[in-house]
Amino acid sequence: MITLNPLSHASNSRISIGIIGPKHLCDDLKPVLKTFPSFQPSFQEITASSEIIPALKNLISYSDVLLFLEWYQYIHAKQHIQFHLPVHVVSPTGTGLYRTVLLATKTNIPHTISVDTVNEAYIRQVLDELHVSIPEQFFYSDKYSGVQDIVDWHVKYNKIAVTGMTEVAELLQQQRITTYLIKPTRNDYIVTLERALLSTNTRQNNETHLVFIFISIHISDGEIDHTIHHVLKDFAQQLDSYIQSVDSNNFLLITTRGTFERETRGYKYIPFLHQENVHIHIGVGFGISAVDAGNNAHLALQQAIDNGHNVCYIVREDLSVLGPVEVSAENNYEQYYLSITDQAFLDKAEQAGMSASYMAKLMAKVSRHKKIDYTAAELAQTLHLTVRSANRILLKWMDADLVRIVGEEKLSDKGRPRRIYQLTFIDDELLS
Repeated sequence: MITLNPLSHASNSRISIGIIGPKHLCDDLKPVLKTFPSFQPSFQEITASSEIIPALKNLISYSDVLLFLEWYQYIHAKQHIQFHLPVHVVSPTGTGLYRTVLLATKTNIPHTISVDTVNEAYIRQVLDELHVSIPEQFFYSDKYSGVQDIVDWHVKYNKIAVTGMTEVAELLQQQRITTYLIKPTRNDYIVTLERALLSTNTRQNNETHLVFIFISIHISDGEIDHTIHHVLKDFAQQLDSYIQSVDSNNFLLITTRGTFERETRGYKYIPFLHQENVHIHIGVGFGISAVDAGNNAHLALQQAIDNGHNVCYIVREDLSVLGPVEVSAENNYEQYYLSITDQAFLDKAEQAGMSASYMAKLMAKVSRHKKIDYTAAELAQTLHLTVRSANRILLKWMDADLVRIVGEEKLSDKGRPRRIYQLTFIDDELLS
């Protein structure tokens, strides 16, 4: 048996998660991962059993936690590898199983069904809860002995096959066997990722790190009233934090990272932001020391002030920026660095006459909208700038070969057509 030990990631504020599974499941998981900004994912997209061990040897060396997207791949790996880091598997018995059974019986209830991966008792429970009665049910109960054995077992029934293995499903479909693959739902992924997050040493080590929160409150028609003070006090109690008034409009809260992450549901829920007739900016700073946390909170507050009203930004230990935090579990966060060391990126920024951090910030805003073709007016709206400023930025980017003109948009017979620019520096990886 191989023993593999992970490298230390103590200096990284993000958690490296190694993900192994078929490409279609990796693609399904990627949008969900965007709501877990603490994770830095690395993917090994495999289907064949023979690829599992080589892929793991590559993946495990730089991962804090492993996630298998298919149960049988985990079982196969466990027979050959002794893990010394947290390992999680997306359960084949979650809501995805209910969806699969519903699909298999939607048109008409089959007379015979063969099922692998999931044990008999659980399938019978699902069928009972869905009030589905299938006369002949067969369950693969042998110890895992190979993909072809499972395929041959399904084929002999030659009716409806339910499998938790992509490799088996593909082979069955080649033999024209009606096959339903158990695919996780979004909720299955979320539950597993939450467990993975809480299990890592990095997350546990970060639990007691200090979090400084600067809150700036402005009311257009007067001073902050007692209602806002009461809501602010409730917010501080929710975070189990120390609260200090800096002046009549600015406040400081100090808590721990573990509490902040739990109470904000992983940076997804800050109801205090949404008060009527109030402009609120929140800057959150993470740091090992009080000095680092305080400095980062100041930087975060400035990002919030620069990006409209009622927003919250977070600056982590490595000066990476995350935000805006909104009351939504579907966030595609902007993420960029205030400290840039990539020389190629520095060169691009210099050509464009901008700082690298400002360029990164603009790129994050644009990529959040998953769009690369803009008119000056559209870009201005996306970046919260005037059209004049957007035109000025586009000219600089054109001089630096970062954008190109790909067409024109004519709104009416009168007036000049508007140019459409393509942002060539936004790559596919950033958009996906």
